[in-house]
Amino acid sequence: MAIRGEFSSRIGFILAAAGSAVGLGNIWGFPTQVASNGGAAFVLVYLLLAFALAYPVLMAELIIGRAHRANMVDSLGQITTNPLGRLTGLWGCITVSLILAFYAIVGGWMIAYFGESITRPIVPQAVSDWFVSYSISSNLIFCALFLSLTSYIVLGGVKAGIERWSVRLMPTLFILMGLLIVYVSFQPGASEGWAAYLVPDFTRVLNPDLLIDAMGQAFFSMSLGVGTMLVYGSYMSKKEDLPSIGAWVALVDIGVAIIAGMLIIPAMYVALNNGVQIFSESGDLIAGDQLIFTVLPALFKTIGPIGLLVSVVFFALMVIAALTSSISMLEVPVAYLSESRNMPRKRAVWIVTTTIFLLSATIILNFSTLFGLVIALTTKYSQPLLGFALCIFAGWVWKRNEILAELKASAPDMEQRLFWKIWPWYVKFVCPVVILVMFYRSVM
Repeated sequence: MAIRGEFSSRIGFILAAAGSAVGLGNIWGFPTQVASNGGAAFVLVYLLLAFALAYPVLMAELIIGRAHRANMVDSLGQITTNPLGRLTGLWGCITVSLILAFYAIVGGWMIAYFGESITRPIVPQAVSDWFVSYSISSNLIFCALFLSLTSYIVLGGVKAGIERWSVRLMPTLFILMGLLIVYVSFQPGASEGWAAYLVPDFTRVLNPDLLIDAMGQAFFSMSLGVGTMLVYGSYMSKKEDLPSIGAWVALVDIGVAIIAGMLIIPAMYVALNNGVQIFSESGDLIAGDQLIFTVLPALFKTIGPIGLLVSVVFFALMVIAALTSSISMLEVPVAYLSESRNMPRKRAVWIVTTTIFLLSATIILNFSTLFGLVIALTTKYSQPLLGFALCIFAGWVWKRNEILAELKASAPDMEQRLFWKIWPWYVKFVCPVVILVMFYRSVM
């Protein structure tokens, strides 16, 4: 078996794990949910649920990973001799590979828009149009480029690859977001956006739809259920205090989501002030890919020559957000092949990358049929059920004294801590029920 890597510093792990959680969903999903669900009231509910639901599941993944120092398949297989452990791990590897297959397509779009912005002044209009044409050729090329960047980082391993690039990419992401927030905040219309984002409507706090939306955002924004945090946890030093480091990861992820709202919502109202349509026919704020690829590019074109620079910076930000998530997703199946199958890391990376590109190409060639289907199967069905399964393993299957022993490795006083008095029964009883309720509401 290949020698396992390990994060060399606490900040390296926090930035890598937070980078895994910080994805495109934080930047284009969270802000519009806030503005459409009571402003700051949604933020308050989200914060509560992030620590009431997502943090306990995050801790389950980190503890399982660090205790067994192995990939998702082997870690769950060591918890129980029942084949269901390894089968659940394989299910997670397949799910995260399918997620990365469609995520790479979207990441390719980000690179395409970044390329179009940076080359617009120097290339013919026909070339610029091709960058953002969504044609089969452009989709295949930019998807391949995105996967190549992802695999390049993962090839370096834990220290030289994932940690090295995470400590560069995450601060860059914060800097770019800060610069854009300052610029956008001084544009006409931004004050209305700040009001929509920050002024609370507490009458909606107990709205069932708001609670379900906040619950889903809290759970999925932390990249839970598919083994990314479990694998990253397996690379964590035994000296690190798990509950506190898990809290830092959660706080950074939540912080990025909230900061993204400070950028996106004021930007949308600046766009409205400049004559860009930001509301759908139903009256809701436009969200998702239509927001990123229609509303904001239209805004950039209305603010003169500086709009080109803002566009370059914004799509650079989006590429970074996509990459920090994709490298953690690629690492899950790579870790399995390199450890369980004794495969050299380089070969494992290229086999998994090639397989995922073929899956992406299949989706691109059958886009109208497969794109939405794969997203629904993985994020709507498979991911929450995997999160439920991990709670069952951590709460019901894994022996309590073994969990305590792992936590005490870095915190001898764990038995006296509030975390240990709450977390074991919470992840055993509360989290599975809440996840099942969320799953039922999302599919009905």
